[in-house]
Amino acid sequence: MKKLVIVLGLAVTGLAGCSNFEKGEGDMLYKIHTDKSGETIKEGDFVAFKAIEKTEGDSVLYSSYDYDRPSLLVKEKSVFKGDLFAALGLLSEGDSATFKINIDSMVQKMGRPQPSDTTKKYLVYTIKIDKVIPKGKLTDSLFRGKIDAFLKTEMDQAKTGEANKVKAYVSAKSLKPTVTASGLNYVVTTQGSGPKANPGDTVLVNYTGMFLSGKVFDSSLAEVAKKNGTFNAQRPYEPLKLPVGMNGSIAGFEEGLMLLPKGAKATLILPSSLAYGEQGNQGIPPFTPLIFEVDVVNIIPAKAGSVLAPAPALK
Repeated sequence: MKKLVIVLGLAVTGLAGCSNFEKGEGDMLYKIHTDKSGETIKEGDFVAFKAIEKTEGDSVLYSSYDYDRPSLLVKEKSVFKGDLFAALGLLSEGDSATFKINIDSMVQKMGRPQPSDTTKKYLVYTIKIDKVIPKGKLTDSLFRGKIDAFLKTEMDQAKTGEANKVKAYVSAKSLKPTVTASGLNYVVTTQGSGPKANPGDTVLVNYTGMFLSGKVFDSSLAEVAKKNGTFNAQRPYEPLKLPVGMNGSIAGFEEGLMLLPKGAKATLILPSSLAYGEQGNQGIPPFTPLIFEVDVVNIIPAKAGSVLAPAPALK
């Protein structure tokens, strides 16, 4: 069976009460929060789990809560004593724990990039095991079938729960959005002036894209990207030039821009059907609604008779 490593995105419990760690193998330290006393995870087992990765200074490097999906993998043989695979081997379905894993070992033996915001010895992981599918003596086809059934259930739950998640977000933020026929929710936060863009017009827009959790996944603003850990020195940070109505970007983003005049700012809430749908895209899981904060900098009317090529799609 081919090595299976799947990341859909998940969640985890906090790091409260992480004193009194026990010594594990190698340099690992651990503290069990919940112990269901079940069969511990073995090499080859499929695992769905929630996880938060932090520095010892409490800076969050990764949280599966941001994606509202579980992280999934097949447990492999440990690369070094006291690594994360060894940590998983101490747990069973329903268990939760916090682990401290040696940074140098992860960098040197697993190729993990050195975190830039810590000089301390450990990275701290809080993990909750949601589901274990034991490989045992199952044939590869039966094992794969059990995994596929689990993934289908996860996908179905994401699909059916999406509308309620959007409603909960709107309620929690006390928003009063306008809802279009397509299902786009939008709230104008600053009124602009002048005509709105027509299909073929080019809109210059600054934007920040987020999950419902508030986690930023993309922005045209350098200061926002730096603050949220998404800065890429290889890309320009400037207003996006987008010929609207040309299918150059996701449908809800283009629809929202054509509702706004120059100078307007708005919050766009896109259901997945107007974003990346059932396929997802580069770290955005399937059936994921998205938030865009947009600022329309300028609108350039299309020249009469001109045919514009679509702009590059949002990442």
